[in-house]
Amino acid sequence: MTTKEAKAAAKPPAISKKKIAENIAKVTLLPSANAAAIIAEYSKPFGEQDIAELMDVLRPQMQDVHGGNLNHCESMLVGQANALQSIFVSLARRAVNQEYLKQYEMYLRLALKAQNQSRMTLETLAAIKNPPVVFARQANINQGNGNQQVNNGTPAPTSHAGKNINPQNELLEVQHGSETLDNRTTGAASGKDKAMAALD
Repeated sequence: MTTKEAKAAAKPPAISKKKIAENIAKVTLLPSANAAAIIAEYSKPFGEQDIAELMDVLRPQMQDVHGGNLNHCESMLVGQANALQSIFVSLARRAVNQEYLKQYEMYLRLALKAQNQSRMTLETLAAIKNPPVVFARQANINQGNGNQQVNNGTPAPTSHAGKNINPQNELLEVQHGSETLDNRTTGAASGKDKAMAALD
């Protein structure tokens, strides 16, 4: 193999602009990439962050959640609740030291927002640890012959051979002792309206 051939073989094939744009779009929509980009911006106190490394650390955590292991999520919620509690304490202390009502009110409002977020975070944690029990009111009964009966708690109305019966009306008829509730006599049919006759 000549030197020219070796160089040609070592050179990777050119990637089209469309393929590059497609790859960028895929990475941009990855949950691990999104999280890594934000973490990198907000984690400056810990030093300069490498987004690819952050993505590598985030992926196994996300896989754990897919597998049903929520230990890291629970730890994260406890950490967030504590961080929000610290924000609440700091803002409440600042509020106390304000001379003017406007600044006092602003700091106190922000402090109470942080306190509320901390409470909601702990509620989320409690819901994960103790999920609410849901009782189904539907019973599906299969009798082994392929037919399945579904009961939703309310019985189906019984058929009255074409007669439409309203139980409330039946009760009123029994109480008043009449066959119908309307005991007025039937009115006679009216004659032709003379004013309308001209239109015929």
